Amino acid sequence: MKKIRTMADVLDFAIAGENESAELYMRMAAMVENPWMQKTLEGLAQEELQHRRTLKAVKVGRRALSREDAGDLGIVETLEDVKPHADMDYRELLVFAIKKENVAHNLYMRMAVIFPEPELQDTFLKLAKEEAEHKRRFEMEYESLTS
Repeated sequence: MKKIRTMADVLDFAIAGENESAELYMRMAAMVENPWMQKTLEGLAQEELQHRRTLKAVKVGRRALSREDAGDLGIVETLEDVKPHADMDYRELLVFAIKKENVAHNLYMRMAVIFPEPELQDTFLKLAKEEAEHKRRFEMEYESLTS
């Protein structure tokens, strides 16, 4: 991994993470047998690619990230881990996505602590907020599905 020294490095790291997420969802889409789940996973891959486009726009100064709090439903701790499998259902996919976004959020929060430079800290906190928003969206969908 390239050393992170500048805001551009931070954004490159985040862009690479979005690429990895898109590729993961596409591999999962190829693995599942249910056509609806395949389309859903392909849609999630497209969302990750949109996140990548947003981060690229931030990198060239055409867009800014916000640090406004996304809120947290606090359900991630109550969910069992789910591994992707051919017969996974929508609830399992939501749990997987919630956990994945939570890992990304926690990573950016830890990096904000590790890097003392104010500009890098601020960027990591904004990226953490973006991941928290994604997680919250999946949590709300999960809540509506299981209520």
